[in-house]
Formats: sequence, C-alpha cells, structure tokens
Amino acid sequence: MDINNLEKFKTKMASGKMCIGTVITLSDPAVSELAGDAGMDFTWIDAEHSPHTLESVMGHVMALRGTDCAPLVRVAWNDAAILKPVLDLAPAGVIIPMVCTAEEAKRAVEACKYPPKGIRGFGVRRAVKYGQTDLDSYIKTSENEPMVIIQIEHINAVRNLDAILNVPGIDSICIGPCDLSASMGLIQDVNGEEVNKVIDEICIKTKEAGLLLGTASAGPRWKKRGTNWIALTSDYGSMFAQYRKIIGENA
Repeated sequence: MDINNLEKFKTKMASGKMCIGTVITLSDPAVSELAGDAGMDFTWIDAEHSPHTLESVMGHVMALRGTDCAPLVRVAWNDAAILKPVLDLAPAGVIIPMVCTAEEAKRAVEACKYPPKGIRGFGVRRAVKYGQTDLDSYIKTSENEPMVIIQIEHINAVRNLDAILNVPGIDSICIGPCDLSASMGLIQDVNGEEVNKVIDEICIKTKEAGLLLGTASAGPRWKKRGTNWIALTSDYGSMFAQYRKIIGENA
C-alpha cells in the first residue's frame, strides 16, 4: 500500500540490504516525520511500553506518508480487540508481543486477516484513502498487509518455536532479547553466551522457515545472523546521546 511504504520496505530487504529503523516513544508526530526525512527505513511505534494513545499512534503513522519510511506498530498485547483499531490505521506492519505457542500465533494471524482466513472486523477508512480506493482492490491488498510480525521473547516460545514457525500467515519473527533473557533467569544478560546461543537458534530456524528476521537491539552479531530489519535506536535515546555529546564537547 503506497500510503504506508510497505513495498519500499520489502523491496530493500529483498535486495539483500538490512533495513534500519528507530523506536518511537514520544507522542509528537514530528518525531516520526523527522525519522523519515532523516532516511530511516521504518519506525517501531511502541504502544506496548510507551504512553501512546490510539490517536497518537495514528499521528505517527500518518506522519510517514510523505516519506519513504514504513510505520510498524507494536501493540500492547496479542488481543484482537487491541489489534483491530490499529490495523484500521493502515500501518505497514504490526508487532505482536509475547507470543509463546502456535495457538497464540494462530490467534494473532487470525486477528489480522478478514474472513474466511481470520476474524478481523470490517471497518475500513484510511486504508481505502477515505473512499478513493475501491473495496475489491483493498480486499486483495489486505491479504498480504499489514505485515504480521510475531515477537519471540520468552523461553517457552523457543521451546515451541518449530510449531510457531509453521503457522501460516506470519511474515516476520522479531526477537526480544531483554525479555528472553529475563525468562531464562538471566535478566539483562543479553550479551551472555547462554542467551546468545538461544538467539542464534531462533535466527537459524527463522531463516530456514523463509521468514523475515527483525529486532530492536544492537551489536555486530545481528548482521552476521542475517537480520533483515533492526531498530538500532529510539527517539529519546538518540536525543539523550546527542545532548550528552554536545555537553561533552563544550564542557
């Protein structure tokens, strides 16, 4: 869909290049517009751990329409009622956290698809450009977007990974190292060998399944793992780092 830059996002990854993005936590949509103008490939609009409202999420999604940047929205939970209004904002993708079983993955996919493949309610508005796009064309497009991104961030999900990866309709797997390490009793030990051994397993199996691989983390290992998209920074993190840099250079 041209209003969310999904094709640009997919095309870059298909060319073998890694897409770079930033996490959006602040409410002002200018933050997203700035990220797009700066050349970010995507934003990770975080409605799970940040104080976003549905309206502020909408502002961030809309702010990227005039850029080449694709808006991804991480919802608060794997719940069809939470996903439904976000899907109607026509983001490029939705990131669904803490999916630990194949059944949970199936429910996530079904929430994102119209019948007969799913249970998504029909209430389009922005996705049809407020009436400019005919419904038949929209229905066909909706079969492949938004991207359904499942977040693997618990050791139980790793135990059920083979079954999860076999669920039809998943477009990408996103790894959450912090929660994963915590679930292993190694909270914040994201650089430890035990945690990284598990992450390597997830990456290998995800690539073997033909799914896109993403994360919001940093470090040289991710590129070696064949990561397709990665949020390397955040709005507040970039601001803080730049402020500290300016202070340090002028102290």
